[in-house]
Amino acid sequence: MFRQKLTENDPRSLPAYTIMEVGHYLSVPPATIRYWSVGRNGYAPLIEVPRHTPTLLSFLNLTELHVLAAVRRRYQVNMPSIRQAIDYLVRIADNPMDRCHPLISRALETDGLDLFIKQYGQIINISKSGQIAMREIISGALRRIDRDPAGIPIKLFPYTRSALPDSPARVIIDPTISAGRPVLAGTGLATELIAERYKAGESISDLATDYERTEEDIEEAIRCELPIAA
Repeated sequence: MFRQKLTENDPRSLPAYTIMEVGHYLSVPPATIRYWSVGRNGYAPLIEVPRHTPTLLSFLNLTELHVLAAVRRRYQVNMPSIRQAIDYLVRIADNPMDRCHPLISRALETDGLDLFIKQYGQIINISKSGQIAMREIISGALRRIDRDPAGIPIKLFPYTRSALPDSPARVIIDPTISAGRPVLAGTGLATELIAERYKAGESISDLATDYERTEEDIEEAIRCELPIAA
């Protein structure tokens, strides 16, 4: 299988997001993002970040935590336990990219997913039906990641509502568009700008007309930035 190495200046691997921003985009408390990214109380982090002082995460880190956050919404993630399952993915990885970012490895999309869930399921003692549910959750999260021909993520469709397989995919994060900040899919319209106009008093209908988008698009942009407001 063809494998591409990331170049030194590939925007997907560069430090780009603060812990606060990642927590915001994934609807996960910043303290949890910090725990996963930096570690705590002697526990090593679950991912490898490109910069530690200050801590900045890459787009690849964002996609990794997107997968982990999807599991967290259903199950209480125990750091030492899930680390064992992640370590398994590292052991079966066949290239440096997958070893560095096991939660978005190609193996996790194929046979590795069932083996990962079996490992994790045994660790936390969930039932067989619970393991099936976990597989659906992880598969749903992985489907929201677009990859290049080498299998490396290039786009992420973050959850704007709940981690459900049929959750809308109208918002996209692409490290080559708008400095990697969320935009409406198929456009360069930053969700932050749309949400700011909404906060200033403009209606969803007026914004849809102004941007020539559907009201559903505008609503998802607002949910991405202001989940309580919309």
